[in-house]
Amino acid sequence: MRLLLPAGTTETALIDGISAAGAAPELMEHTPSADVEILEYGEPVMSPVTPVSPNGCPTPAAVTRAVREVVDFDVSVIDAGLTRSTAAPTVDLGGTPGTDIRDEAAVPDANAAFDRAHDYGASLPDDRLMIGETVPGGTTTALGVLTALGESAGVSSSLPTNPLERKRRVVDEALAASGLEPGDCEGRPLEAIEAVGDPVQPTVAGIAAGALESGTDVTLAGGTQMVAVAAALRHAGIDAPLSIATTSFVADEQGERLPEACERFDCDLTVTDPGFDEREHVAMARYCAGEAKEGVGMGGALSLVPDGEMDAVRDRLEAVCARLGIDGGEDDADDEPNAERSAGDGAPEGHRGP
Repeated sequence: MRLLLPAGTTETALIDGISAAGAAPELMEHTPSADVEILEYGEPVMSPVTPVSPNGCPTPAAVTRAVREVVDFDVSVIDAGLTRSTAAPTVDLGGTPGTDIRDEAAVPDANAAFDRAHDYGASLPDDRLMIGETVPGGTTTALGVLTALGESAGVSSSLPTNPLERKRRVVDEALAASGLEPGDCEGRPLEAIEAVGDPVQPTVAGIAAGALESGTDVTLAGGTQMVAVAAALRHAGIDAPLSIATTSFVADEQGERLPEACERFDCDLTVTDPGFDEREHVAMARYCAGEAKEGVGMGGALSLVPDGEMDAVRDRLEAVCARLGIDGGEDDADDEPNAERSAGDGAPEGHRGP
């Protein structure tokens, strides 16, 4: 099994209240680059930030790395519009960072990005692929694309209380800036991404489309951001079998909305509970309290853990957290984190440099 991880940035993450509360933009830009270093090396190498919330919740990259230390799998990182360089080896498909979705065009090269990713996906020799993502602001751009396509599926959040109405207001402004109404892009997903998406979306969709057309089994490793990609693929007329693998944290937040969306887009759904409630460790407690939930292929990686091995994953997560400077301790933080970080929305306010 190979995990492909497209990583990129969008200026949408800088909108007040959408991403990390109080995080400096120049630090937020490093988050995807730090994520891929943690996945590849177990800790940041060149990145000046470590994505850890003020309450001690690490980026989902720490969980995916912990799984990788128990269940070995190959990883290929795709530069899908990184703003900052990374020490991790990357495949450069010529992606560029996305602009604010309230601009006229959020991803001006969406069609070209999809085509390049399609050729890459079609060229891969793997029988099975998982595709994850890391992009600050990604749940808001996912909502934008779903709305432009006329789909009613909601999106997740890395906060215990999902600021969905705030995101909807941003999406309404974004559609207006592009001269669109909800549903105007039905059957034209790349137009939706160009108008109100992010650069990771056409990369994930293109790789998936190319791989599916060549007969490869594809699992989208993530939550509601991957629902948006699945919607884009179906609106593009790609009807090959497709799976989504996510965490129990996303499934619990979304309730019936997630399986209903997967049924509508004809996707098999796998939900994995990592059993974090079995440990007294601040990082796992913060996930159980509703922080982070998903990202960096976390749900897909967890689905690879054999029966009886999840305790080993929890052990490794404690070790990864120690490398990231997170003491286990008791979780006596407030249930409302002060900053947002997920596969989608933003880097944490709390960060630790080298």
